[in-house]
Amino acid sequence: MRLATRLAPVLWAAALVAACSPSQTAGPAAAPAPAREVMTAEKQKALTPADVLADLKEGNRRFVEGRLTPRDYKAQAAATAKGQYPKAIVLSCLDSRVPPEIIFDQGIGDLFVGRVAGNVEDVTMLGSMEFGTKAAGAKLIVVLGHTSCGAVKGAIDRVEMGNLTALLREFDEAVGRARKDASGPADSSNPELVRAATEQSVRQTMSDVVSRSPVIAELVTSGDVAIAGGMYDLATGSVTWLD
Repeated sequence: MRLATRLAPVLWAAALVAACSPSQTAGPAAAPAPAREVMTAEKQKALTPADVLADLKEGNRRFVEGRLTPRDYKAQAAATAKGQYPKAIVLSCLDSRVPPEIIFDQGIGDLFVGRVAGNVEDVTMLGSMEFGTKAAGAKLIVVLGHTSCGAVKGAIDRVEMGNLTALLREFDEAVGRARKDASGPADSSNPELVRAATEQSVRQTMSDVVSRSPVIAELVTSGDVAIAGGMYDLATGSVTWLD
């Protein structure tokens, strides 16, 4: 009994300290609530082309680092049902491994996306870009190529197949310029040639968009719209921006 009496205060004090101390087995922090916000007319108007480019660069950085923004897509779909105010237009390749909204970590209503093998422009794509910029207010046009592009490889090897034949001829000028500088084999087995031709194609499309569309040329000259070119790396997920 004497031992129990002496131990009672000690046990009581230990229990009190344990109760007042922060738990060492606390669970992980709660996940952030999914984003529900969407682009509005006011937000879009406040952006500059440089702002949008910086936003896409940061979004790609999050994608590469595995930090994609959690989003409530159902809420975003409902919020954009009556109107859209995208910040940018992305002309990318048809390739299934290059989804612009994901690699730039964007939500519903943030981007206009045009996709065609090899990211080349034609009159329908130019008309779509004119709508997206002049009519709908997008501030940036991105022409996005990617590594190991099958369309570029086909153009280098002069593949012919149905309507694809005419599409691949769109790359002849870019391939010709790339061959002047690239060393090694002159066919698609040469990764240096494929990458150089793809970059040349991106630059050519950027130039063609301005030269073939007076509407977009005026917006670029005024500074209301900018055009940027990038190369997406299929292996790393990173976009390298061209000068």
